[in-house]
Amino acid sequence: MDARARWRILRLHVEDQVPLARLARETDVGLRTLERWHARYRADGYAGLETASRADTGTRRLPPDLVDLIEGLALSKPRPAIATIHRKVTGICATRRWPVPSYSVVWDIVRTLDPGMVTLALEGAASYRDKHELVLRRQAELPNAMWQSDHTMLDILVVGTDGKPARPWLTTILDDCSRAVCGYTVFLGAPSAMNTALALRQAIWHKTDPAWPMCGLPDVLYVDHGSDFTSDQLAHTAVDLHIRLIHSTVARPQGRGKIELSRVK
Repeated sequence: MDARARWRILRLHVEDQVPLARLARETDVGLRTLERWHARYRADGYAGLETASRADTGTRRLPPDLVDLIEGLALSKPRPAIATIHRKVTGICATRRWPVPSYSVVWDIVRTLDPGMVTLALEGAASYRDKHELVLRRQAELPNAMWQSDHTMLDILVVGTDGKPARPWLTTILDDCSRAVCGYTVFLGAPSAMNTALALRQAIWHKTDPAWPMCGLPDVLYVDHGSDFTSDQLAHTAVDLHIRLIHSTVARPQGRGKIELSRVK
């Protein structure tokens, strides 16, 4: 793994304050390894994440094709044991006149394979997304650069017009950069385009409460694939207000907005 790949993971701790223990669970990089990367980054910055020069630089190394062969065998399904890989490699080296690597060298090559590559090859794309797409999370740098909207059913009961108790829904408009609530609406019944429009209108307009200064127009409105979020009404509103409407990818939890993630934790 090169410095760029290490930084893609470590920046979640440095910039987003994601705990290293959580990163270790979600990226398959050991906690001690992450702690070592962080210590090197604090001491030397990005340069500290570069791979240190080997002490045996200049001596004979394994041919690139041989390394590719070992990695390919390690990524095949079902994954063979290290002893099996070493035995196969030894036979191929004899026919191609390659230097025969020791068992420990083969083990080291397999051990240092990128965890994401291993997951993708052995467990498939769905497992890769679940374990490794945390590094692709969005982060707005300025207020009103991106708003997010979602619905959640509240854990309270209110009496509706029919006299029966029911749990109300809350629609929230959240500024991605500041995490400030720009607008909301509470209602009974299923979420609808009208309720979303009411929350968006409140988010855009100035508030009478001076302690609630959030207002304006976002550059981007990030939503999921709820029927109200994919409605023609919201699409036309976004066009009229020059707001870029972006929908998260279906069935990929890493693409959920921060409102959604905070609710499922």
